[in-house]
Amino acid sequence: MTLALSIKDLHKTYDNGVQALKGIHLDIKSGDFFALLGANGAGKSTTINLVCSLANKSAGSISVFGHDIDKEREATKEQIGLVPQEFNFNIFEPVREIVINQGGYYGIPRKQCIERANDLLHTLGLWDKRHEQARDLSGGMKRRLMIARSMIHKPRLLILDEPTAGVDINIRRSMWEFLQAINEAGTTIILTTHYLEEAESLCRNIAIINKGEIVENTSMKELLNRLDTETFILDAREAVTQLPATDDFSIRQRDEHTLEVTINKSRSLNVMFEYFTQNQIRIMSMRNRSNRLEQLFVELLEKDKS
Repeated sequence: MTLALSIKDLHKTYDNGVQALKGIHLDIKSGDFFALLGANGAGKSTTINLVCSLANKSAGSISVFGHDIDKEREATKEQIGLVPQEFNFNIFEPVREIVINQGGYYGIPRKQCIERANDLLHTLGLWDKRHEQARDLSGGMKRRLMIARSMIHKPRLLILDEPTAGVDINIRRSMWEFLQAINEAGTTIILTTHYLEEAESLCRNIAIINKGEIVENTSMKELLNRLDTETFILDAREAVTQLPATDDFSIRQRDEHTLEVTINKSRSLNVMFEYFTQNQIRIMSMRNRSNRLEQLFVELLEKDKS
């Protein structure tokens, strides 16, 4: 098994005594699309900074495709592309030059950088903006520029720290398609995000970090299978004015035509439909609530607190 990233007994303690990481272990296979989730301050960004040599660890080891970051730092950096949360490019520089110049840091000949930059800007929908200053881009375009810049040296491991924050849903989905395509082509991706439906849609494996410790590390499929309830969104034909109580499932009203029902997997859905028939509520459509991961995420963190 080829590992893209191997983290062993990783600790990070700041000068003020705060322990940001408390001996985490993490192995991510080559070619994986991996989610690293956690609340603000849980240790996600600290872990990323240590992997990318942007901060110094207190103890433990990190290797990227077999390269130890302490012994082969430059070789390790060449394997990694990082898209940080904050925009950190020169906003007065033209878009294409930002991408081209990034390639220069890796010793890539300028002619080759230009070819790669052109391909990336076409793929990410930035070609028409290539001569404009970065400050004139929308927030979503700046995010895509960050991805283009991180890919100029063709990294084998791409780390995305909140890459779609503040991006509208259409642009977000186009970015998903791009990330899925490069992952299918062989790029290993680590994603941190607060959009849990994003992690559920894209990632095959997942780790959840809380207070500097890994509290869950498994496949997305296995984690979601632990849910003993299902939540459905139902659309009623007529406005619903009241919802009689029931012990068979939980139900809440989102608006006058939209209901949210959570029912145990062991119960037949016929119980739910009988309830609506008896109360003369005509259901026109039904769909699964997409962010099932959110429910599990909250449950895991609550369990860890206790």
